[in-house]
Amino acid sequence: MSSARQSHSPDPLAGLRIVVCRPREQARPLADGLAAAGAQVVSAPVIAITDPADGGAGLQAALGRLDSGDWLVVTSPNGAERAAAAAGRPLPAGVNVAAIGPGTAARAAAVGLTVRLVPDRSIAEGLVEAFPSPDRNGGSLVVLARAAVARPVLPDSLRDAGWEVLDVAAYRNVAAPLDDDQRRAVAASDGVVFTSSSVVKRLVAEVGADAVPPLVASIGPATSATAAEHGLEVTVEAGEHTIDGVVAALVGHARSWLAPDSAG
Repeated sequence: MSSARQSHSPDPLAGLRIVVCRPREQARPLADGLAAAGAQVVSAPVIAITDPADGGAGLQAALGRLDSGDWLVVTSPNGAERAAAAAGRPLPAGVNVAAIGPGTAARAAAVGLTVRLVPDRSIAEGLVEAFPSPDRNGGSLVVLARAAVARPVLPDSLRDAGWEVLDVAAYRNVAAPLDDDQRRAVAASDGVVFTSSSVVKRLVAEVGADAVPPLVASIGPATSATAAEHGLEVTVEAGEHTIDGVVAALVGHARSWLAPDSAG
């Protein structure tokens, strides 16, 4: 750990250098949360958000099929923004919107989508558990607006439940290479926060598993599984799979780590 670490600091992350790998334009909430807890934030954005390969034509066409009783599902703030922009107008009356996570729901509301369903667990499996059965008298279609590369569990599970699912790319995560100074800063850091599987894969590709900082905080089980697949040991996983949740988990870990020392 950093030599600047202060055991009795009121800020639980004081002296720790924590790497944030989110896209630059989306990193601020996480960086601010870590800084508020005393961390020195090391910015190392390894992915960027861009248009899907078809420029959004597939998403527009899918949204045009939605009718009363159908569902639009957004799994991230990016998906919510892109879906609202692609629609270009309010969704037809009776179309339902589901969002994974309070952050996604808040962004959906901000861009004019009325969210009906937010699962208690902010992961794909949580939405599957909370999702209704197809309406025999109405909706049967789900438009899933998400990253071009994503886990199949959500569309597969909804299809198994009887829904017609259009799994369309709303955006792409593309590589954002680090420069030499950023790579050195990552290797010299104490910890890293992983907020998605794509970030795990990209950071390991950039610096190698051996250079990933030893304190690894993960936003949820899917991200943790990807970290393990890449030879990383997750130190702490968020109970609430949100930005606030992963910061809280890291803070809780730091407090428990300091407890014996501070009690003495």
